[in-house]
Amino acid sequence: MSTMTPITQDDTTFPKQIRIRGPLPGPKAAAYIQRDEQVTSPCLGRVYPLAPERGQGCWLMDVDGNVFLDFFAGIAVAATGHAHPRVVQAVQEQVARLIHAGGSDVYSPGYAELCEKLVELAPKGEYTGGWRVFLTNSGTESVEGAVKLARYHTRRQRVIAFRGAFHGRTMGSLSLTASKAVQRNGFGPLLSGVTHLVYPNRNDCPPDMDEETWGRAFIRQQLEEAFATTTPPEEVAAIIVEPVQGEGGYKVPPAGFFQAIREVCDEHGIVFIADEVQTGFGRTGKMFAMEQWGVQPDVICMAKGIASGVPIGGFMARSHIMDWPKGAHGSTWGGNPLGCAAALANIDVILEEGLMANAVEQGEFLMARFRELMAESRLLLEVRGQGLMIGLEMADKQVAQEWVDRCFHKGLLILTAGAKSVRLSPPLILSREEAELGFRIMRETLLEMEAERR
Repeated sequence: MSTMTPITQDDTTFPKQIRIRGPLPGPKAAAYIQRDEQVTSPCLGRVYPLAPERGQGCWLMDVDGNVFLDFFAGIAVAATGHAHPRVVQAVQEQVARLIHAGGSDVYSPGYAELCEKLVELAPKGEYTGGWRVFLTNSGTESVEGAVKLARYHTRRQRVIAFRGAFHGRTMGSLSLTASKAVQRNGFGPLLSGVTHLVYPNRNDCPPDMDEETWGRAFIRQQLEEAFATTTPPEEVAAIIVEPVQGEGGYKVPPAGFFQAIREVCDEHGIVFIADEVQTGFGRTGKMFAMEQWGVQPDVICMAKGIASGVPIGGFMARSHIMDWPKGAHGSTWGGNPLGCAAALANIDVILEEGLMANAVEQGEFLMARFRELMAESRLLLEVRGQGLMIGLEMADKQVAQEWVDRCFHKGLLILTAGAKSVRLSPPLILSREEAELGFRIMRETLLEMEAERR
């Protein structure tokens, strides 16, 4: 652990309690929003009329001084919270030394150190042949690189993905994404040779059937049908899957699902890609969510929570799979010194401050409370998740969005996901008091909505 004095904001100036000073957005936020909308792309799908200015831990302050409890963490990005002192210190010290070097052309500071750390953290299993890492700027670049690598290694073209998946918005990753039609509409033709299968929800397991048996049968049947009709296995380069679906509604698959995929990939020489962009770095209670099932993928995509807000991502692959030559892939900014410094500090915080255990503890507390809430409200249909990755299935899309909107005006930030779900992905440093406060606001709000519909 670092012995240097933390460089951070003055805690006494940041009230870590909800404070809403008037109608939202406030005057400064409204002016900023008007300015923004005159020059920014209309495709940006802003969820709230929120203009944040500062953040600490699980809290955000906007330009008008309103303070919000943050239960979405920039879509699961701020793993160690906003402006964690050790992450701030690492970035400030690095920016004073060197901002950019070019990881594809020189041995950039921090690049090797971060790759060593990621290899050390790779899921353990039968494969012990070592891993190699390529660092990127974002999650979608990680997916693009992983698919390129799988095609190069196998000399095959086809890829199997899943409905409800979100893998990114650049052309290759968008071809794999299948969560919302609006994300694909108007951008075709996309990457050819992509087959989408149905992703299972463990809560849908028939009550008279063993979950692992059902999980195995669910995916085996789909793969066998695809192989027999549209997707010859000898032409499949990769199967890519999220351990827990993100945009798809925070769906958790049943036991047996990933084990069967691993077996099929081994049978046919297919590369198994785990998209851990949203699930990685302690979010589910393990460093990588695939560890929950004891399955080693061939390639792991990562970003979001890796550096708690500084843009960096990467993908790591088994050494014998990352067999492409010099010049086959590259990135000007990928693995930049600032991102590497932030990621190394962020990972140390996750490991040393017990944040994975905290994610499990607070996640189980919240899911238990929401399951109790199901008995009070017919608008909440299902609770699912792992760690601090919680999905709440609502009666319909309008109910989900209304819950999000009303909570915002009460000082709590949450997001929708999937067709009609609300998702919670607070920072992994979430305290029990903050968890209780967030739940109380959500319960109060949902029961108000319930009463109005009677």
